[in-house]
This record gives sequence, C-alpha cells and structure tokens, in this order.
Amino acid sequence: MLRSLPLSRSVSTLRSAKSQLSSGIGRLSPHTFSCGSGSFLTTTCGLTLLDFTSGIGVTNTGHSHPRVVAAAQKQAGRLVHGQVNVGYHEPMLDLIDGLSEPAGPLACMASPSFLPGPHADGGRPHLFFWNSGAEAVEAAVKLARHATRKQGVLVFQGGYHGRTLGTMSMTTSKNIYRAGFGANLPGVLVAPFPYVHRYKEHLGGGTEEEREERTVDFCMAQLDLVLSQQAPASDIACAVIEPVQGEGGYVPAPASFIRRLREWCTKHEILMVADEVQSGFGRTGGWFAMDHYGVSPDVLVFAKGIASGFPLSGIAAPGSLMNTQPPGSMGGTYAGNAVSCAAAVATIAAMQDEGMLANAVARGEQLRGGLAELQKRLPIADVRGLGLMVGVEFEPAAGGIAGAVTQECLARGMLLLQTSVYDTVRFIPPLNVSEDEVKMGLEIFASSVDAVLAKKK
Repeated sequence: MLRSLPLSRSVSTLRSAKSQLSSGIGRLSPHTFSCGSGSFLTTTCGLTLLDFTSGIGVTNTGHSHPRVVAAAQKQAGRLVHGQVNVGYHEPMLDLIDGLSEPAGPLACMASPSFLPGPHADGGRPHLFFWNSGAEAVEAAVKLARHATRKQGVLVFQGGYHGRTLGTMSMTTSKNIYRAGFGANLPGVLVAPFPYVHRYKEHLGGGTEEEREERTVDFCMAQLDLVLSQQAPASDIACAVIEPVQGEGGYVPAPASFIRRLREWCTKHEILMVADEVQSGFGRTGGWFAMDHYGVSPDVLVFAKGIASGFPLSGIAAPGSLMNTQPPGSMGGTYAGNAVSCAAAVATIAAMQDEGMLANAVARGEQLRGGLAELQKRLPIADVRGLGLMVGVEFEPAAGGIAGAVTQECLARGMLLLQTSVYDTVRFIPPLNVSEDEVKMGLEIFASSVDAVLAKKK
C-alpha cells in the first residue's frame, strides 16, 4: 500500500480550481489524486484506492511503471517535441519497428486490403500517429473516404467512438454524447450489434450456442437490409466496429460475426475498421481483440493503453491504403510526440518481458470465475468479457443499482466504473494486477452489492 503524502495545496485553493472546470465533465469521485503505483492510487488526503478503472483502460502497465517512467524521463531530457511534419524522430521510428515485428502487436494486420496498390513494403503495416482515440477514429474515416472515394460510414448500435463532432455522430452507446449538439456528420448508417444477452429475449431460448447463432444470423441479415434501405454498398466507405464494445457494456462480438463481417465487407468493397481504442494493447489477453478472431481489419485504430498514460493514438493499414493519401493531407501539431512514443516503446517492452498478456488471461479467468460464483447468489444477469475487459450486467429486477454499487465500492476503497444504458459495471484492472489484488477487488465488489441491496429493502 502507498504511504500518505503531505498536502501540497490548501483545501480552499483546490475547491476554487475544481469549480472552474467544465460542467460537461462527468466524474466518478470528488478525490484529487496525488500519486499512483501499480494497481493503487493515493489521494491528496492520504487515501489509498484499488484502481480497477486504469484510467478507463489507459494505464495497462499499472500506474507509474518504473520502465515507462525512466524512458519518458530520459527522452524528455533529449527531445520533447519533434514535429512530424518537419522531420522524423528516433522514438517514433523505434515504435514503428516494435509495433511491426512479425510476432508483435500488429501481427493481426498481415492481410492486404482489397484495394490495388504497391506491396513493396513486404506487407508491413503503415502507420499514422495522433493524440487521442477520437482523433484516430477520425483519421481512419478520412483514410477510408479518401481511398474509396465513397462517403458513407457504417457503425453498430451501442458503439462508442469519441466525442468530437465526427466521432460523436458515430457514437450510439448513450444519447448524452450527442444530445443538444446540433446536426451530426452526414452519411452515418447504423446496424445492430450482436449483443447476445439482450437479443435472447427476442430471438428465443435454447442453448448458449443456439442463441448466439440466431443473433449472428439476425445481425448479418440486418446488414444486408442496410444496403437495401439506407445506402447501397457503392456509397459506403467503411464499417467501423468495436470487436468488444466499451461504453456499450463490455460486450464481445461473437467470433462468427466478426468473421462473417470480414467476408461481407470484402464482398461489397467496404473497408473494415476495427476500433480497438479501449480493447487494444493487451486488454483482452491478446495484443488486440482481433487476435481472438483470426481475421484482419483493413484499418486498425488504437490509443489508450499504448503509452501507459502518455497521449498517443494512431491507425495502422496496408500501404495500398495509406499510400493513396498525398503529402500534407494528414498531420497534427502534437501527432506522435517524442516523449509519448518513447513511453510506448517502453510499454510494449514491459508487456513482453513481464508476461502481461498471459497474466491478463489468467487474472481475467480468475475475475470472471469469481463473478460467476457471486452470480449464484446476487442479482447478476450476465458476466462477460475477454481477458481483463470484464462487464457485469445486473438483473432488471435489482432496480438499477450499478451507479450505487460504484459509489459503495468507492467508499470501501475501490474505483469501479458504470457503463452502458443497461445496468452494467466494468472491471478494468491493470494487466499486471496480482492474484491477491483481484481477490481484494472481488471481496469489495461483493460486500458493496450486498450493502446496496440491503439499503433498498
């Protein structure tokens, strides 16, 4: 556990500064964080909290991983900002090499796009770096529109892609992200996502495999209906999907759906864009969730966990796609910042050397197993997820307790987030979380649910 630290600012000063922040920011707790180490955060009041949010899937190596901190400190002493439109810098080139090694993070990008183009790069993916997940999604849409000369963007119900004007228009996980902000980006089409737990009440019972098969069949039929009712394939540039929905409830897509979607996109010459902003960099136990499905997207979007908290995002695509863009059509002042790239190189090395992906698989099994045991006595409707991206959806009869449960967890020393329009909480521990820490988290969660249910009686 972390030791308490002395207050660096007066309570009145902190309160004044907090009042000046935008009211549009939602926030789980009123705490001011002072420092963090591994799975724990410490507040300015000396309170230590088990962090099962990881900055919403960002600090995958835990807070202030020594290897990442050392790399960032060293780079900051050499070069903080090497602007990408002016020249190259070494950390970015090192990062490209690390991402593109044969068994590295971008191994899922091995297949070429359907578009014609040169492949002199030997099939190695081409990359563009930016700052945030939303920016990277927008970069993917720009690339798809420019390369295909088509405008339509197909997204899936319950998806979350960001809060900029463009990505907000693509987001359907909650209406809070769009309500009151005026006209949306034109050309966005919406199709159903195969949320098996929710579709079973409409598509009938049977075994889990039968329910999944019917759900996938229904959603594929709806994709064909989109082409008949909303826009022809000749107008659709790309289909953007989260293989595991984040804000939509931590819902993994069935493997058969992802594979059939890949075939459908290829058939209709629609680019398949995998939004792995939240599911990437070890979160699901593979480098990317697409590793579990055995197919390659045309464009892969990444952010969050790549640099352990330093702002960095990007897209990867075959050269046949990236090479369609003329010089000057992409860029950004802070795109691929040198310190962030150095932190990303260290992050990937730490994940590899310390076996974090294997730990994510093992601890994910422990977490889902413990939650499945709690499901036997608590009003839990569904436990789902891949690796350490785990969602728990409560029964409707519980009366909407997810928000109260997260607040009770906070009171008992753990940060846990609500998600989805359904009554769901999500577990996002760091990938190097220990067995004892997962056990601690399960105990806090169980006692918190019990306490909330007792108050409702």
